[in-house]
Amino acid sequence: MSALPSKPQVLWLTPKSLEQIFDNLRELGEATGRRQRAEDLIAASRARLEKIDAATRRISSPPRVSCMEWVDPVYCSGHWAPEIVVIAGGRDELGRVGSDSIRIPWKDVLQWAPELMIVMPCGCDLEAAASHARRLFEYPGWSDLPAVQKNQVCAVDASSYFARPGPRIVKGTRGRIARPHLSLFAVRNPT
Repeated sequence: MSALPSKPQVLWLTPKSLEQIFDNLRELGEATGRRQRAEDLIAASRARLEKIDAATRRISSPPRVSCMEWVDPVYCSGHWAPEIVVIAGGRDELGRVGSDSIRIPWKDVLQWAPELMIVMPCGCDLEAAASHARRLFEYPGWSDLPAVQKNQVCAVDASSYFARPGPRIVKGTRGRIARPHLSLFAVRNPT
């Protein structure tokens, strides 16, 4: 970069929360001369998230959720994922709000006993997520989890709607995207 005739502007876009995603969008808008477009996008995204939050606040007993950012080894969710779980009406006490996802022992998932499990391996599309999720069938205690017993386990397109910071995070939170998930029971272990 030092050999270039002029020093390029470098944007470090490494958000760890929804608010930091919005800050990054604003920075990108300023750097590209589209500040107003960025502000409009941020305002529309916030309005959608507030609408979801208002609708889910009526849930008297938020379900226990586990968002798995990796399966082998098991990683809990991090960054903004726990925030979007709360907005969508759940609670994920295994997740790390505003921090990196970390490796956790499988026994922690068993103890949390999620009622909804979302398999969202970082960087994976839907088919790859489903492939990774099949490994869970081998884990001890898998079939005893409330999410498994209630058919509330799904793989999602994390790469498009959960892992990459940007406006699509709102679509992932809404859950109204085309082919939003693949129930693991559609790819059930044949044994």
